[in-house]
Amino acid sequence: MKKHSSLYWICQIAGWFSYGLTILFFASILDKELNPVFYPRLAINLSIGILIMHLLRETMHRASLRPPIPSNQWWKLVLLLFAFSIVNSFSTSYLADVLKLYEPGRNIPLTRRFLFSLIFDTPIFLVWMSVYVLWHYIEFTNTEEIKKVRLETMIKELELKTIKSQINPHFIFNALNSIRALVDEDPQRARQAITELSNILRSSIQVDKVEITSLEKELDIVKDYLALEYIRFADRLKIVYEVEPKTLVNQIPPMMLQTLVENAIKHGLGKQPGDCTIKIISTVENDKLVLTVQNTGLLQQAQKDGFGLQSTRERLNILYRGQAIFEIFQCAPNEVTAKLVIPISH
Repeated sequence: MKKHSSLYWICQIAGWFSYGLTILFFASILDKELNPVFYPRLAINLSIGILIMHLLRETMHRASLRPPIPSNQWWKLVLLLFAFSIVNSFSTSYLADVLKLYEPGRNIPLTRRFLFSLIFDTPIFLVWMSVYVLWHYIEFTNTEEIKKVRLETMIKELELKTIKSQINPHFIFNALNSIRALVDEDPQRARQAITELSNILRSSIQVDKVEITSLEKELDIVKDYLALEYIRFADRLKIVYEVEPKTLVNQIPPMMLQTLVENAIKHGLGKQPGDCTIKIISTVENDKLVLTVQNTGLLQQAQKDGFGLQSTRERLNILYRGQAIFEIFQCAPNEVTAKLVIPISH
């Protein structure tokens, strides 16, 4: 508040001082010799102008006419402008008359001096008010933009946290189901599965604190998950990696590739008989990272509309604002492809 007040007075005094120098410049050009009353009258006009302008500003604040001004309140601003212009013109004319600050032999009546002052000074008031209102509109717009950005950031963080909080229980539930299926059948494998789950949860807790992670770290989590699922499905599950080494450093949202792989396992093995091949492919095309997860099976509507894929779309929209692409489709008679295209950040 103190900073704004200091800036206001600097601009106020500098503006009127510049105006006084302009009057002095043109007066010296038009008149070879300035009469003795010119300087004191100019000083009075500038002093009263600063005082009246300040009173106008205070009145605007008290009348809640500080920008942004509602459209139905502009008439009040115009009324104030002319009212204070009249006060300014009368004050300068009356004071000049009392102090006899007029040229010898040119005793112009007070009413005429008042009208001349009103005609010439009102535009100055209009310029001052225009600059003042414009300044506050720009300040208001910048402030609102900052608030908007902060609000969008808060909403984005809240949405991401909400989605993540839903993803983790979803994944843990599936993993525990896998372990439960092994407890009675093969306790040794169940213990091994618990170890794998522990590794996955440890990695999940770490990446849950960030919005993006490297593809290499994400693949480590996926490999832990697939190792856990392999214990459950054994030889029915086949894994193929076609990962270009240069793509490992690229950034992707955490748990996103894991979600696609989990979806492929669920619909490729969980709901269809026979073997299932899961193929994970990563390439760079047109300065974009392309991640593809393919699985054996037929694409079902339920697979398209599942929670995991819906959360994937939501997260991509929040993080990349429409610049990322996700699609899932039947690429062959017995093969489903989930494809993720993400801009590469430099």
